Amino acid sequence: MKPFTKLTGIVTLLDLPNVDTDQIIPKQFLKRIERTGFGQFLFFDWRLVDGNNLNPDFEMNQARYHGAEILVTRSNFGCGSSREHAPWALLDYGFKCIIAPSFADIFYNNCFKNGMLPVQLAEKPVDEIFRRVRRTLGFQLRVDLERKKISSDDGLDFSFEVNEFRRYCLLNGLDDIGLTLKQEDKIRQYEARRSGASIG
Repeated sequence: MKPFTKLTGIVTLLDLPNVDTDQIIPKQFLKRIERTGFGQFLFFDWRLVDGNNLNPDFEMNQARYHGAEILVTRSNFGCGSSREHAPWALLDYGFKCIIAPSFADIFYNNCFKNGMLPVQLAEKPVDEIFRRVRRTLGFQLRVDLERKKISSDDGLDFSFEVNEFRRYCLLNGLDDIGLTLKQEDKIRQYEARRSGASIG
């Protein structure tokens, strides 16, 4: 997993509350066994018309948002089922950070485990980001996990809270396997002692 320290990126918007994981990645696309390849199906029913053509009425499809790495959305993002494919699809599409007033708990934790930063901001700051993104072509935010700050060239400056253990893992690029491997020497010593005891 790649470390997440700082990100400066274009912002795109999803102006909907209660977006569930089946809307993020519909169930018919969960047949892949890898973590990659899901991005093409992200928001499938909203983003595409007849499964092929981009829906011109879906805000994220506007050319101004091409290459966006930061998604700003509304409350309770990622509700519904616990499928880990939802953060996989968002990551594969290109998003590295999601900003919302609130997230579903399981989705929120799955983001950290897969190297993506979910940031909770109050509704008023989120509303302000929405306003500035819509009035400024190519609007960018700076997300600094080390300082726990979000800022912009036009004066936005917000602090956010994040669990220190989750923050440590993201800053160091550690998923659950990576955390376990940090204890590799202790695990090896334990196995050697256990093996010796069994032989004796």
